[in-house]
Amino acid sequence: MSPDNSFLLIGALATKANTTKDTVRHYDQLGLLKSRKRQAGSRLYTEFHPECVERIELIKSAQAIGFTLTEIKDSLNDYYDGQLDIDLQLMLTQQKLAQVRKQQANISVMVELLSERVEVLEYMKADHGSKIDVETCKKKYMNNEQNHTDSLTNSSSNFE
Repeated sequence: MSPDNSFLLIGALATKANTTKDTVRHYDQLGLLKSRKRQAGSRLYTEFHPECVERIELIKSAQAIGFTLTEIKDSLNDYYDGQLDIDLQLMLTQQKLAQVRKQQANISVMVELLSERVEVLEYMKADHGSKIDVETCKKKYMNNEQNHTDSLTNSSSNFE
């Protein structure tokens, strides 16, 4: 029985999918790719179905919008088995969107806090140069910075 030449060895798949052999191995171990084992003399080779190039592209696209490999696995297999549940996909995508929006709100709060910290540090530097002792810092600046942090933390809870 001659081998099916349409199946790809790991190096060829990695090249065609613009990824690494380690990534291909990882995806295969997680069950994201269709592969088979083939004996050639004393060596055992893993061969990959040609659709794995497209599978890897879909995996990378889903990862780019925030889905984890675990989240991708069932949907990917359902898609290729012709069993994709659109209602389930819609629900999962809406959940992911809500999660990303919450992360975005948290990042906005972090940006605000970091911006305030930069302002305080620039003010401190203008007042005292590059060095300041702990007691002066506590007395003069920490209370003001804590008040700003409290107000930002309170406003961020409105996003939840």
